[in-house]
Amino acid sequence: MTQVPLSGPAAAAVGLAALGVIVMDVGWQVVRHGAVMAHEGAHAVADSLLGRQVDHIELNFDAENSGATYPKNEGGWLARVVVAFVGYIGPSSFGLGAAKLIQQGHAVTVLWVTLLLLGILLLLLRWSFGLLTVTLAGGLVYIVGRYTPVSAQIVAAYAIAWLLLLAGVRGILVRGIRSGDGRKLSQLTLIPRFIWFLLWLASTVAAVAIGGEWLVMRT
Repeated sequence: MTQVPLSGPAAAAVGLAALGVIVMDVGWQVVRHGAVMAHEGAHAVADSLLGRQVDHIELNFDAENSGATYPKNEGGWLARVVVAFVGYIGPSSFGLGAAKLIQQGHAVTVLWVTLLLLGILLLLLRWSFGLLTVTLAGGLVYIVGRYTPVSAQIVAAYAIAWLLLLAGVRGILVRGIRSGDGRKLSQLTLIPRFIWFLLWLASTVAAVAIGGEWLVMRT
């Protein structure tokens, strides 16, 4: 089954509400945990695709400064560069995926795909604060998907997409220049951290523009 997307003004209103949550520090303190789930999830996906089997993931309380994905093998130079780069575009990438599903009329599917990905992430977690945050996030998504009307599920799917897209930008602005991934990339490529910061920022802003068009401009 497919669902009719929200009207342009309604989709934009959800986006503005999500922006308010992201901009406010109190909102970011909550959303950042979702952003780091997407960040480490992107590392894990890249590891798996490039033959670096994931050993475990840690998500700690201070989401902006800690959390890591540990592969069982280091892999080659190119694999390490790609894996280090994709983390900070992880929220944006998942947000684009959600936006595309919504544009194609599969808003409710966003909830179940999100729940599936959170379940996989939970299986990869070692004992850490993330066991709590991932379980809570998954429980919330399940409740919305199972016990609320379709209209509420559609709004929730839009909220997930917007929050991921916008969290990608704020995550870069908060940690981009000082990030551990930037340090790794600089060591691996001799390219300064600031260049990687600019690439991440350009990528996440472009994702907001593209995803925002998919969400607001009905086809």
